[in-house]
Amino acid sequence: LRRAIEECKRVILALPEHSERQKDAVVRLIHLRLKLQELKDPAEDEPNIRVVLEHRFYKEKSKSVKQMCDKCSTIIWGLIQTWYTCTGCYYRCHSKCLPLVSRPCVRAQVSHQAEYQLSICPESGLDSQDYRCAECRAPISLRGVPSEARQCDYTGLYYCSSCHWNDLAVVPARAIHNWDFEPRKVSRCSMRYLALMVSRPVLKLREINPLLFNYVEELVEIR
Repeated sequence: LRRAIEECKRVILALPEHSERQKDAVVRLIHLRLKLQELKDPAEDEPNIRVVLEHRFYKEKSKSVKQMCDKCSTIIWGLIQTWYTCTGCYYRCHSKCLPLVSRPCVRAQVSHQAEYQLSICPESGLDSQDYRCAECRAPISLRGVPSEARQCDYTGLYYCSSCHWNDLAVVPARAIHNWDFEPRKVSRCSMRYLALMVSRPVLKLREINPLLFNYVEELVEIR
């Protein structure tokens, strides 16, 4: 980035003054400087393990991968920035975002209470959330002012765009009641919870929906 900034300066000086090309080069220089400022991270001497809201964060050593921060929704530049991953739920974030983490580790939730929400998209409305994100409590609304409200098809709750990335997942309640395996949009928290729960034998299908055996041949064979 520093080399690119110096090259951009040289190009600006070489171009005709007040020309469109020079203006474009100035805009590019500003963007490069902003990116450099964003990437500056003085925290290389931080501890290798951090515990936050039952997350066990380990400092990553890989420099070649490019990930997205689960907290601020921006790119983690492993070559320059320090970043951490939770060993339980794989929540990833910048070192600078660690103190701001508001989502508890879903691995702990799976350990303490391994059960699914079995109502289909149990919506209660934005007013019941005080028009705030269900996770980080940022202001949201359906009109997108100040931030877009995104509904999670698993919990029925509304989230901001930083906590809901429009990830797709099969919703257990829809599969059990409707035999519907079409992936739906879910929040980041729900996506990780469903991923950790997927192999756990916690669904007592004969009790939840015994009629399903009359309509799905594969289930009859399994039974």
